[in-house]
Amino acid sequence: MSKNEQPIIVGLDIGTTKVVAIAGRKNEYGKVEILGFGRADSAGVSHGVVMNIEQCIRSIEQAMERCLVSNPNLELKEVYVGIAGQHIKSLQTRGDRVRANSEIEINQEDIDMLIRDQNKTYIPAGDQIIDIVPQDFTVDNTPDVLDPIGMSGVKIGANFHIITGDRNAIRNIKRCVDKSSLTTRDLVLQPLASAAAVMNDEDLEAGVAIVDIGGGTTDMAVFYDGILKHTAVIPYAGVNITNDIRNGLGVLRAQAEQMKVQFGTALADEANSNAYITIPGLRGLPPKEISVKNLAHIVQARMQEILDYVMYHLKQIGLEKRLCGGIILTGGGAQLKHITQLTEFVTGMGARIGYPNEHLAGGYTESLMNPMYSTCIGLILRGYHDFENGKMRFANQGGNMIHLSMDEQVAVMNEPLTVQQEVELDEPVAETTPEEMAEMNQQRARKRNDNVKKLFDGLKGKFMKLFEDVEDQEIQ
Repeated sequence: MSKNEQPIIVGLDIGTTKVVAIAGRKNEYGKVEILGFGRADSAGVSHGVVMNIEQCIRSIEQAMERCLVSNPNLELKEVYVGIAGQHIKSLQTRGDRVRANSEIEINQEDIDMLIRDQNKTYIPAGDQIIDIVPQDFTVDNTPDVLDPIGMSGVKIGANFHIITGDRNAIRNIKRCVDKSSLTTRDLVLQPLASAAAVMNDEDLEAGVAIVDIGGGTTDMAVFYDGILKHTAVIPYAGVNITNDIRNGLGVLRAQAEQMKVQFGTALADEANSNAYITIPGLRGLPPKEISVKNLAHIVQARMQEILDYVMYHLKQIGLEKRLCGGIILTGGGAQLKHITQLTEFVTGMGARIGYPNEHLAGGYTESLMNPMYSTCIGLILRGYHDFENGKMRFANQGGNMIHLSMDEQVAVMNEPLTVQQEVELDEPVAETTPEEMAEMNQQRARKRNDNVKKLFDGLKGKFMKLFEDVEDQEIQ
């Protein structure tokens, strides 16, 4: 498919500390080219839950306006929105179904009926099933069947991972987007979006835990044997570290945030015991001297608590010693100094920072190859998954490639971005003809698309319709 036929997908990440809008389009090699980028400080959102509708709407509008400033040729009307929050929960269930005619091969309808049966699972009042993810199937006495279609059998069963969330909390997010004159294409779980952006097929096979340390929540998704095994939302993240610094050292919130970003480290042993930070005194009071070592102890204590929660969830599913791929840290909190060393110390597993490099075209998007934008890039990938599987039709909006310098991005966002890692370019192949190189690039693109397809195919689909149907019934 030529680039002109590819739609422009917009990912909207509504977080506790920031709202990010990124518009992207796939090139001929299957990589995402960034067409527009906007970022704004978030207001009205606490731990992933909308607390003030009007403030949240203003933050969304500001991010979308800055995205349009970066590329005036864009027409941004439809978005994919990330959903998280401490109300998101998950549970494991088991379902079996006896087939009426065992002589006929198992088909997709049998699997769909088995999945629909799980909607009868008991969940607390006020919650809504968001996604039902089949993990592994059984056909009669044959266990661990990954794809039972085409097999014969009397009884088909499966283990399911069911994700639930508070219905009103999800409606409020959709309401904020609607009142910002945007249409929500779909709501996507943030840990799954982040996983799609930072994970490759080797990670999926080896088994990894994706830990997205955001502003208000830490989102977690665990994959083993190519299957989504567990999701969780931990209600502690960057905001909690900032509040700990503010209360522990007696400084303003803005000062605490600045100290965390500039001088914070996740390992107190690595901090300079002779270094001090001078904070200006309030209203004529003398300046305050703060030890960098004390700051590091506060940061490490909260980060260690978050990682203890990660280990708790891994032990719940018995995978604390079986993930060969270790832990992939992403999100804004993953930029904290020495975070990988602390993670390896607490968990006993290997750890690395997850960047959305795998799916981004290189060169001009260096400043966006940052772990804090993993969710947004993953939302764009989800949009392309839906488009390529024929689930949606997109208007082909206008839009030209942007080549923003750092100074231009600062002008757009009024705040600097930090490049955490240089672009990883594919290694050149010696004595390769242009035709062979094009074929290799096409194979890489297909491989990347297959990996994203594996991740998203298990999901039930547009669960946003569940909430729209309920609202329509109430209006009638």
